[in-house]
Amino acid sequence: MSFEITGRSIHVDANGIRHHVLSYGESTQPSVIILPGITSPAVTADFLAQRISAMGFAVHVPDIRGRGQTDIPPSGNYRLQDFSADVAGLVAALNLRDPLVIGHSMGARIAAAYATEHAVRRRSLLVLVDPPLCGPGRGAYPTSLDSFMRQLDEAKRGTTPEAVRSFYPKWPDREILIRVEALPGCDETAIRESHEGFETEDFFRYWEKVVAPAVLIYGGDSPVVTADGAAELTRTNPAIPLVCVPDAGHMIPWDNETGFFDALTPWLEDAKAS
Repeated sequence: MSFEITGRSIHVDANGIRHHVLSYGESTQPSVIILPGITSPAVTADFLAQRISAMGFAVHVPDIRGRGQTDIPPSGNYRLQDFSADVAGLVAALNLRDPLVIGHSMGARIAAAYATEHAVRRRSLLVLVDPPLCGPGRGAYPTSLDSFMRQLDEAKRGTTPEAVRSFYPKWPDREILIRVEALPGCDETAIRESHEGFETEDFFRYWEKVVAPAVLIYGGDSPVVTADGAAELTRTNPAIPLVCVPDAGHMIPWDNETGFFDALTPWLEDAKAS
């Protein structure tokens, strides 16, 4: 790649497939898992992992199944129960004890499923960043499957930073370049079936069971967690605080890195102190 990645690249077996993980920091530090979104291999979260690691955490970012260097499983194995079982398997394979979990977009849905279905004795912080709220009876995901497929097709044919910037005008140059090189590592079936899951699997069945310590961070300009969506989240689970990041759409850390870390850092500091 044409940019420096500081994470250590490791491979582990978990939940029946081979996973690729980027790891940062020392094993003696409190552990964090970052779960990326639908078309985001682990390398796209490198800038997040570096900053969180610098705060004194050991950070692990997996390639979600069907992305990057993690195995492509058989078709039909891209449900939330598959993804969350992967996280549980990675926690065991990496010998992590009650890690702090941060998920963005699809990764936030996975994080909620993992926290409520697998980490039954969870005491560490759960951070959900702009999770898709769509599902049965809730309408379509704001970004169409055709848009994702067009981006993937362009990437596999050899896209340019200028073309990628037309989709993500606020992103720093480095993150644009990373997406240019990383997006071809996403499997088409993985994206298709994951996108279908946004509209057929109910996030709120997990959200209503989320318990503290947890926080949901959403973008002030996000089409994914709108003002109405935020109000429904609060009605459904008033015990979990919501934090809005201004001047950011769905891709909050990429759109407004400073605002995102202003929202996240106090929670990380509290988690580290506890």
